[in-house]
Order: sequence, then structure tokens, then C-alpha cells
Amino acid sequence: ESDAGDYTCVCGDKQSTASLVVHALPPLFKEELKNEEAEEGGEVALHCELTKAAPVEWRKDQRILKASEKHKMRQEGTKAELVIREIAEEDA
Repeated sequence: ESDAGDYTCVCGDKQSTASLVVHALPPLFKEELKNEEAEEGGEVALHCELTKAAPVEWRKDQRILKASEKHKMRQEGTKAELVIREIAEEDA
């Protein structure tokens, strides 16, 4: 939004000016992730819903998670899910 305003292109004694209006984007998440608790050795599913379909990347701390036996990822349209299997203390 701070980029909104009048912009001018100047060449010698000639110039052309245009205004830029910036519209705020709607929130991306329709439903935020919810805190979960799980028993060690169990399984947990995390769900989020977007306001529009877009690619989702799951992370633990800053590490990108990849689909594996431990992490199952699924996305259908605006709904994304991460299932963590065989929960261990280091998954917290």
C-alpha cells in the first residue's frame, strides 16, 4: 500500500504522470491451523483452508517437509491437510 501515489516519467522538458492505486489483498487463510495434542506413537492431522486454491508448502520450524511414510500431505482445492504418523517427541 505504501507504493500508492503519483509516478512521473521525465525526459528533458517533457513529462507524463500517472497515479497508482494499490488494493489490499483479502486474507489468504479462510481457516487458520489449530493447536493439536497427540500421544507418542499416534497420529495427528493438521488442516487449513485457503480463500482460493493455491499451492501449499508445509514446514516444521523453518524446515520444508516432504511427503514420506512419516508425513502425508493432501490438498483438494482450498483444503490442505498434513498427517504426521508415528508421533515422537521431536515432532513437537
